[in-house]
Amino acid sequence: MLTKSHGLGNDYLVADPADLPVRVTPERVRLLCDRHVGVGSDGLLLREGERGVRIFNPDGSEAEKSGNGLRIFARWLVATGRVHESRFVVHTLGGDAGVEVHDTQVTVDMGVPRFREDLPSIDVDGQRLAVVALSVGNPHCVILRPQLDVTELRQLGPLVERHPAFPDRTNVQLARAVARDRVELLIWERGAGETRASGSSACAVVAACQRLGLVDGQVDVTASMPGGDLRVRVDEYGSLWMTGPVEEIARITLSPELIARLQALP
Repeated sequence: MLTKSHGLGNDYLVADPADLPVRVTPERVRLLCDRHVGVGSDGLLLREGERGVRIFNPDGSEAEKSGNGLRIFARWLVATGRVHESRFVVHTLGGDAGVEVHDTQVTVDMGVPRFREDLPSIDVDGQRLAVVALSVGNPHCVILRPQLDVTELRQLGPLVERHPAFPDRTNVQLARAVARDRVELLIWERGAGETRASGSSACAVVAACQRLGLVDGQVDVTASMPGGDLRVRVDEYGSLWMTGPVEEIARITLSPELIARLQALP
């Protein structure tokens, strides 16, 4: 049994290993996430232990952390009765994250961002780009633009994701601050490509814009993405608090045919 949920159009499959008919491997993740011959999603969230999660990208690679993924996983734990509190901690490869589940709205403490001081700019496709490179438990490269163009995202996204400056690849955002409490962004996710929304990307952009003096701290900053809006606040300790919706789409029983194809994969 798999649960499929989304946060602003960024959709994930969620499962407990005990409920899956096969062991999870990169090849099997790719098939499950395939939108034509699998179930289809932007990734797989696999429960580990009581309150831990492993986060798989649709290309089969494993991510350290995911803002939308954490919100989806936290609500799944509560909705399925695996956790009975509304406030608890989820363990990820990118560190522990405190979460608060209030029905369909979930808040996540994404922690204090770590900025790369060694990388103010990069050369990409013959142009020098000013960037803000940072980690919020997973890597990000924020590129500020006066206007956002999805064509530019599709051109730069894969090049920046695999730029030599990022040996483990990176998530990429084109962004702009439109007010002291509002930013807009387009997202190219590492291992997934263009996505409608990303919680960690929203946090990275707000952190980058605050660092550059473009937005205020200790207020809710609206991060607007193609899939919708998240609220991000940088508290007095520098920690990023993200709040947004989660919606369950379906609970899925895999067909015998798909299970057979999964079992045939290494």
